[in-house]
Amino acid sequence: MGLKTLTMLSLFFVPLIIINTGYIGNPWLLIGLYITSGLGMSGIGMGIMHDAIHGSYSKNKTTNKILGYTFNLIGANAGVWKIQHNVLHHTYPNIDGADDDINQPFFLRFSPKSERLKLHKFQYLYVWFFYALSTIFWITAKDFVKITRFKNMGFLNKKNEFRKAVSSIIGWKLLYFSYALILPLIMVPQPAWIILLAFLFMHLVTGLLISTVFQVAHILPDTDFPEPDTRNIIAGDWYHHQLNTTSNFSPKSKVFSWLIGGLNYQVEHHLFPNICHVHYKNISGIVKKTALEFNLPYHLNKSFFGAIAGHIKMLKMLGSRDFNNVRL
Repeated sequence: MGLKTLTMLSLFFVPLIIINTGYIGNPWLLIGLYITSGLGMSGIGMGIMHDAIHGSYSKNKTTNKILGYTFNLIGANAGVWKIQHNVLHHTYPNIDGADDDINQPFFLRFSPKSERLKLHKFQYLYVWFFYALSTIFWITAKDFVKITRFKNMGFLNKKNEFRKAVSSIIGWKLLYFSYALILPLIMVPQPAWIILLAFLFMHLVTGLLISTVFQVAHILPDTDFPEPDTRNIIAGDWYHHQLNTTSNFSPKSKVFSWLIGGLNYQVEHHLFPNICHVHYKNISGIVKKTALEFNLPYHLNKSFFGAIAGHIKMLKMLGSRDFNNVRL
């Protein structure tokens, strides 16, 4: 984890430092440096902050807290993510209206329980464009939209907690934009539109990679979308729920797994979010054997591209017709 942290932070910050020296006169080199920084940004999001905010990077709470702030350094917000991901997504995966990862804008339909529109027929084609734009929305508006929504849901109900959270979001974003965009606009001897385009390319790469990795683990034909009964209760226990709604992919690729922070082992992560991702491969055999022993599902795609193909198939199904995929 130490090596990964050093690698991803360097991959993110070193290109930005080079850019901010003001000596980059070639626009293609500028774009290449920004894209490289975007890969580092992805690595920070998937391989450092994800574990840290779950409290699984280290046994030391202070270490986890400090490294969780790496998410703020790449333009997002650790506090908002903790509610969205740790609380809502991990507690209610694939439950419409509760899992915040499938609560999407009207032009995307990620649950058979949400309203289907005619334009959803083509979502499997245009979803990639919105995946690519996701981190642009994240660093500009998403955190403010989410924090307001979470306040209305009953979170951040202590005195001045919401105001302090919003102030913190603004402060961290000003810091991020200062070294990732404003300083380059001042220092780099290139037209502003080229710098803005290079900055956009950085986020297009990051958004597409991160969104795809997270969504292909849940929005699939084989995974369930449970529906609460009249008492607002989901049938089965918590472990059944996690296994029914989550899928692994590309388990044999050690390099790929290292680069994406072990998120190809989503089953293990959802069952044991308090365990650091470097251990997922070692425990996956035990998890699979135990699941099969008790006649429980263990969803798996052999490759990342296989998972993407399954994701596309599910998006087509969600866009073409309503269907009931509830297994009680």
